[in-house]
Amino acid sequence: MESSSMSGKKIDPKLVLSHKFAEDEFSYSERDVAIYALGVGACGADAVDTKELHYVYHRDGQPFIKVLPTFVSLFPFKKSNGLGLVDVPGLNHDPSLLLHGQQYIEVYKPIPSSGTIVNKASIAGLHDKGKATIVELETTSYLKETGEILCMNRSTVFLRGAGGFSDSSKPYSYTTYPANQIFRFSIPKSNPTVVYEDHTQNSQALLYRLSGDYNPLHSDPSIADIAGFSRPIQHGLCTLGFSIRAVVKSLCNGEPAAIKSIFGRFLLHVYPGETLVTEMWLQAPRVIYQTKVKERNKAVLSGYVEIKQIPSSL
Repeated sequence: MESSSMSGKKIDPKLVLSHKFAEDEFSYSERDVAIYALGVGACGADAVDTKELHYVYHRDGQPFIKVLPTFVSLFPFKKSNGLGLVDVPGLNHDPSLLLHGQQYIEVYKPIPSSGTIVNKASIAGLHDKGKATIVELETTSYLKETGEILCMNRSTVFLRGAGGFSDSSKPYSYTTYPANQIFRFSIPKSNPTVVYEDHTQNSQALLYRLSGDYNPLHSDPSIADIAGFSRPIQHGLCTLGFSIRAVVKSLCNGEPAAIKSIFGRFLLHVYPGETLVTEMWLQAPRVIYQTKVKERNKAVLSGYVEIKQIPSSL
């Protein structure tokens, strides 16, 4: 079947921005939280790690397991069709050319280890970049039982081949959020405050996909080959989970509720089995981080984390 963008139809911004997403409701359990934690490497190097065992086990009378902040990065993808962009009228594009470029997360309260969530989504940004279009999908998640806001995700995706729908001398750009909401960071040239090394398992993507992302690019060798990779690659959000877990363990004394917001920019793919080295620079109240693949000495992810309270030891 020929895609809309391939058939010559251009994006219609007025139609795109008038779209109203239906609310989504889903539930999750402690089992889902524990599977996610294992999927992003918790206790991978040490099954009794004192700063990570609480993600998968009720230790010392702990009533509930604790939840990594990046667990909520799964929430926007709980729709049956992923982010749901294929259903947006006027957003003509080839889904096979979509790239997940950035993820921004705000967490407003401690994440419960089980619950029922109501998602409300909207288009927060639409930008014509000539050869591509950038779409920012904002998903606000509420606790159904109390109606309280739990978190917000903003997923930035690049629709390759779908740009050029506006005047190139004044390209279309629309945003609903203030420009200063995202901190403009750069990787410091100084030595990092902390460096954390983590080895992913050869089966890492197969384990992470149990959290709901079943894209065959991460499991099927033939699909990976068509996409230009030597073997299936690790999910970008899995790598984000590894990086933020490193920050929580290294600079938050293993306390996931210390995280206020997260920004991640996906730079390059990771192959399961590679070693991730996360460099962190403490610039209170933020931590700038960069994750590299040790074997290829390539940066694969960079961003920052805002922490509610820096431990006194730091």
